[in-house]
Amino acid sequence: MRQSPPSASVVRVHRAALAVLAVLLLMVAACSGSDVAQEPVATTDVQLPKSYRFEPAAITVPAGSTVTWTNDDNFTHNVTFEGDSSLTMSPGDTAMRTFEMPGTYAYQCTLHPQDMQGTVEVTGS
Repeated sequence: MRQSPPSASVVRVHRAALAVLAVLLLMVAACSGSDVAQEPVATTDVQLPKSYRFEPAAITVPAGSTVTWTNDDNFTHNVTFEGDSSLTMSPGDTAMRTFEMPGTYAYQCTLHPQDMQGTVEVTGS
């Protein structure tokens, strides 16, 4: 038995529903992705909460500042700057680095690079 093709009105409804779904998916991706640019927060303290992220992910500090990362997660993480050694933290540990020169320094947890990236923006002293 052969089915007849859907009516034009059914096709229009399906296309409209797909368009709405596509827009909603784009909105969710834009709001929840780790790629979303964040305005840097003026702080020298970065937390690693129980969620595989750096909080805040983007910070700004004056040159000469020491930044402290605190691992509040249940898993070991690290802070790794390109071309630099890792600062590894077991649960409950902290790691520190002093930034002498202005610039933007990107880092990640090399154990969880898809989820954990951050930047330190160092301004003139």
